[in-house]
Amino acid sequence: MRDSSLGVQSFLVDACSFLLERVGTVGIFRKPGSLPRIKALRAKLNSGEACLPTAAPYDVATLIKQFARELPEPLFPSEIQEAMLKAQMLASLQDRTSALQMLSCLLPARNTSCLHYLFNFLAGVSHRCEDNLMTSSNLATVFAPCLLPPPNMEELSEGRFELRILVLRAFIEKPQSFGAIPKVVMDSMEFLMSFHLAEEPSSKKRTRKSHSLKVKTVPWFHGRSKVRTPITQQTQESILQDRPTLRRSLGLGTFPNVVLFRTCMPCAVSISEALSPGTESTLQKMKK
Repeated sequence: MRDSSLGVQSFLVDACSFLLERVGTVGIFRKPGSLPRIKALRAKLNSGEACLPTAAPYDVATLIKQFARELPEPLFPSEIQEAMLKAQMLASLQDRTSALQMLSCLLPARNTSCLHYLFNFLAGVSHRCEDNLMTSSNLATVFAPCLLPPPNMEELSEGRFELRILVLRAFIEKPQSFGAIPKVVMDSMEFLMSFHLAEEPSSKKRTRKSHSLKVKTVPWFHGRSKVRTPITQQTQESILQDRPTLRRSLGLGTFPNVVLFRTCMPCAVSISEALSPGTESTLQKMKK
């Protein structure tokens, strides 16, 4: 379960919940919707109208792809993208998997929450591939230009695009691995935490100084005075105005409209649970 303070955009939750009820639609996300209907749908959503229940599945699926593609910055930052592509060139599957997991932990918190929800949803869609003909590979191919857009024409080569597909396919097939520290790293940390220095003989303890490990603490900002100046309300407001906002990372003012994404909804249950026999009741829980 994701932290409720790091919610998912209400539009994405509503759109994915709508498509989960129609997850057996053939070619969902592959077949394009009607451009005139999509334009009208965006206008209604921007005005706050609850129009998704009467929309066509292909139109809503196209709208989700547009949402990811039209952000001012992709959900995967460019520097993380390049590192993930290089990770796919590693020799062993375990190394590739571990590298991808570690890199996914470096994303901004809001991006991580949004992508975690989206990958769980796409995993649920791929589980019904016998009905909708959308395998994890097909979904990764469709979403690669949206989530991992190439920065230039050279990146559109077949080999480089295939690497992008492999990255997304790995997370769609195992969404629980996204944002999770690899097991090999956790095992290494457990070993270090349980490691103890051997005790010295008692005869030497009286003649030698203790060699226990000492950690010296230093202030986070070197050279800063220990005397702190009280922060007034006016100063605090000035700091908040100068601080970079997280809105850019999710494009909260660009698509479709700031009204649509102002309210964040927590990802209360996993998408795989939503595909269980109690689909209708589970979807209601997701919207609460």
